[in-house]
Amino acid sequence: MCRNIRPLFNFEPPATDEEVRNASLQFVRKISGFTKPSHANEMAFERAVDEVAAAARKLMTSLTTSSAPRDRAVVAAKAKARSALRFAGR
Repeated sequence: MCRNIRPLFNFEPPATDEEVRNASLQFVRKISGFTKPSHANEMAFERAVDEVAAAARKLMTSLTTSSAPRDRAVVAAKAKARSALRFAGR
C-alpha cells in the first residue's frame, strides 16, 4: 500500500496539491489499516488526511537544498526502466 508514496521534494515542476493529498491518503490508509473507512470513521479519516497533507506541504516548503531540482520525466523513465529489468524474466 505505501509503495505508492513517492518522494515529492525538489522536483521540477513542484508537487501539486493533488500529489501531496494522494501521498497523505496512502499514509493514513497504511497506519489506520482502512482502505475505505466505515461511515462512523469517515470524518476522522478525512480530517487525518487533510492534517497530514497540510503537514507535508508545510515540510516541503520549509526544506532547503543546494542540489538542482530533479526532472519528473527523467525520474519516471528511470523507474520504468528498472521495473522492466526487474520483471523481464517473469
